[in-house]
Amino acid sequence: MDFEEVATTRRSLHEYADEPLDDETLETIFENATQAPSSYNLQPWEFVVLREDETQEALREAAYDQEHVTGAAASVVILGNKDPEAHAETVADDMLEKGYLPNEEVRDGILENVAGMADLPEQERRVWTVRSTSLVAMSLMYAAWNEGVATCPIGGFDPDAVLDAFDVDGDQYEPVMLLTMGIPADDAGELDAERKYRRPVDEVVHYEEFNPEQSAEPAPADD
Repeated sequence: MDFEEVATTRRSLHEYADEPLDDETLETIFENATQAPSSYNLQPWEFVVLREDETQEALREAAYDQEHVTGAAASVVILGNKDPEAHAETVADDMLEKGYLPNEEVRDGILENVAGMADLPEQERRVWTVRSTSLVAMSLMYAAWNEGVATCPIGGFDPDAVLDAFDVDGDQYEPVMLLTMGIPADDAGELDAERKYRRPVDEVVHYEEFNPEQSAEPAPADD
């Protein structure tokens, strides 16, 4: 698909075919998704991919018993690393080697900046990792649909329960989003349904100044 087709035909899908996702397909999806940008290119994301009944059931429990967590071929826990320094040296060395940075002094300056970020209060580091990790989450949905794999993002879950279920260190990692993935069911009505309301571009885009007074009528409630 070209990007316009990916963007306009993607739907959040709850109904999946009883068909597994093979390693090669998943590898392609994640290879493409992880081309997403991030602050300082620090890529603070990790993915826990669940395809076994037992692990999906554990996630479903943490996701308030949402049925499609276990109905999908794969469910994904998207984690954000709250430590900006986790991969900083590798990233900075790569930038220096490839000529993005002129010298080691500039490289060291970037590492000092990142170290300063690591000293921020936890709440600020959480905001930082959620911002960057949300970029890869959307890229993952587009990359999946480009391979014919539907997804559904899940924001309704108990983060502490997710951390406990998969023995994740909550001091270092933030559960940013859950995602279900699978081949669409033949009778998945969401694919054929008319796209839900999207606010018009001329209502949401503001040139040179922010002027919410120009907004049109309030959007109808989502179904």
